[in-house]
This record gives sequence, structure tokens and C-alpha cells, in this order.
Amino acid sequence: MIKIGCCGYPTSMKKYQENFHLVELNKTFYDYPRISTIVKWRESAPEDFEFTVKAHQDISHKFKLKAESSAASFGQMKQICKLLEAKILLIQTPASFRPDSLDDAKEFFEKMNSDGLTLAWETRGPSWEQKSVYQRLSKILEPSNVVHVTDPLKAMPAYTSTVAYFRLHGLGKRMYYYQYSNEELKKLHASAKSFENEGKEVYVLFNNLTMFDDALRFKHYIECGEFRSLTNNVGIKSMREMLEGIKFPATRSIIFKAIGWKLVELEDVKQVKVDQLLKDIPPKTYNNADEVMQEVRFR
Repeated sequence: MIKIGCCGYPTSMKKYQENFHLVELNKTFYDYPRISTIVKWRESAPEDFEFTVKAHQDISHKFKLKAESSAASFGQMKQICKLLEAKILLIQTPASFRPDSLDDAKEFFEKMNSDGLTLAWETRGPSWEQKSVYQRLSKILEPSNVVHVTDPLKAMPAYTSTVAYFRLHGLGKRMYYYQYSNEELKKLHASAKSFENEGKEVYVLFNNLTMFDDALRFKHYIECGEFRSLTNNVGIKSMREMLEGIKFPATRSIIFKAIGWKLVELEDVKQVKVDQLLKDIPPKTYNNADEVMQEVRFR
């Protein structure tokens, strides 16, 4: 089964829960919510709605998976998961946590009593992408049945259990500033489907700026075999719609940062990055969308 959702609520809880049955709770990374708040989250959600929980940064960033130091925080996370009826606890370590700390991770996963929780670990940084590191990582994760979390459009996990857990932050130069194309979502589905065919539960969590729309498009594709349009318009009208969301006056640089990473659909259903259409506009300050549109060349 492929389960789709977002990392946190990108819209109101009501609207979100009308469209998805899964969310990764990210507030627990920054705070330890009150018991009453957690109970309210569970009670206000539909019965078939599933939470996964992101572990507090004390575990991953402050104590850096030191078993003894992390014990109390880990216990609080387990309690939160129990109240939410969550099956998965995600631990995301920073890029500063490098493969030379694998022994600490090994001890952490061996000593922490998960009480039936599935632990999922997202490693970050290029130091984890070497083949030799992947082999060591797999040997550490498998005995403790810890799921390796990756973006399958970038790298496959070193180990999965009966669960595969994917987090998508975008493929651009700036993390989160990304909108997935139809072709990329097709590739994502192919990867997720391969794990589903092995009998695994596949969690696909979007964590980019257009996460809600991308997740909806991905869900629609799986259910209907086709993609919905990015916006109500295509071509010039779609481009203008994006520009009207910018606060003018605005420089070329500001416009690029605001919408250059987004996609626009041309009349032939081809999707292109907005920055490709804006690349030839002069470097000056624009007073309104009309001035920008006069410089844009659609090809």
C-alpha cells in the first residue's frame, strides 16, 4: 500500500484531513506538546487518519544519538506516539552527524526500547552517499529493524523493513523551493510501486513549498492514472497568475527567488521551470506584472 501525505500541515487541519489520511507530525521536533494537546489532535482527526511522529531535536541534534543522554527524550516521544496511535517515529539527524558516528547510532538503536514502534532514520549530507557507508549502514539498521529514510529520486534506502519511508524536500539548489514535474512524479510512483510489490507499506511524505499541491497531484495520478493541471490556466495566463502573487515593485532577482523555481504548463502540456521563461528579462526593477510580461518570451 502506498500512503501519501505531507511533513506537517501546509493548510488547515480540516482541509488537509479531507484530502489525506496521513501526516508526519513535525511540531514534536521543536516542542514537547502537552498531553491534552496531543489527545485533542488524535480525537479531532478521522478514525482512519494516521500520524507519524518526528522525534525531538534533543535526540538528533543536541544529544546526537547518544543513548544515555537521549533516553528521557525518547521516552517522551514514545508516549506521544502511543497517544496518537502512531506506528512510526522518524529521527532526522543533521549533516553534521557523519558516518564516523555510526557506532553511536548502533548503540542508540540497540539500547532504545521501541516498544513495537518502527524507527525510521533520515541521514543527511553527501558523506552518507558512498557505497562503503551504505554497506555499513545496512549492517547497523537491519538487526534493529530501523528503516533508512531517503528521497528515492536521489537515492534508494540502505535498508527497509516491512516499511519504506520516503521524504521529498525537492531537487533544486535551495532545499524546499521546488515543484515536482509530472515526469518526476511518475518516477516516484515507479519507485514506490516496486517496494509495494514486495509487500511493504510505502510512506511518501512531501516536504517542499508546494507539498500540498504536489501530494494531491501524486495521489490523483495513482488513483486515476493521469495528472491534474498545475493551475486553472496554461501558458501566458498561468505565468501572469504567478506574477500577480508578487509584491511590486520587484527586482529581477526578487522575481526569480519568488517564482523562478515553480513550474508553468505551456499549451502543449509541456511543463517548464519559470526561470527558463524569465532568464532573458533585463536586470532591473519592475513596477507591475505587465512590465514583466512584456519581457517574457514564450517559445
